[in-house]
Amino acid sequence: MSYLEIENYTKVIRQETILNHLTISLEKGKIYGLYGRNGSGKTMLLRAIAGLIMPTEGFVKINDQIITKDVDFAPHTGILIEHMNMLSYLSAKENLEGIAKIQKIASEEDIIEALNAVGLDPQSKKRVFRYSLGMKQKLCLAQSFFEHQELLLLDEPTNALDEESVQRIMMLFESFKEEGRTLIIASHDRDFLESICDRILPIKKGTIEKRH
Repeated sequence: MSYLEIENYTKVIRQETILNHLTISLEKGKIYGLYGRNGSGKTMLLRAIAGLIMPTEGFVKINDQIITKDVDFAPHTGILIEHMNMLSYLSAKENLEGIAKIQKIASEEDIIEALNAVGLDPQSKKRVFRYSLGMKQKLCLAQSFFEHQELLLLDEPTNALDEESVQRIMMLFESFKEEGRTLIIASHDRDFLESICDRILPIKKGTIEKRH
């Protein structure tokens, strides 16, 4: 049985079809890539899976729960999308501590482990507004997985990262797969996706072109 099913999913905004009758079936514990240019529908599809938008037609189902119907948002899901909000006057650790207080899932040890995993110093008092783009990207990555999320929806996760950091992130993603987590990575970098993904889904104009 599939872990995640997308059935005839269509999203129309102001008479423009953004996602066009998408039907996809994904298994648990694998890494999937959404490959396409800017404006192809990659980010919108991640938002659809997360439950951040309502479908015009069709549905997303995760573990037999229809998103935005049976549950408001995708359960046990971590998300990395552009323009994620972090409190700029706090440190990386303080930001994650604030998030952890809401769900009460992650411990301080989880926070420290996540920051170390992406290459940030958990003890640093440096405020986020002083971070480089690469450091901000690392913090957003840590935020997406530090609460032991089963499903990770990652939009251009290697943006602003140097080669050493990209290699670190690839090893991290492989470890998540070994733990049985499912990753869906949207990227315009085909080489990166081919090096890490079990299956690549090329998307163009809101439609999956063909099965890989």
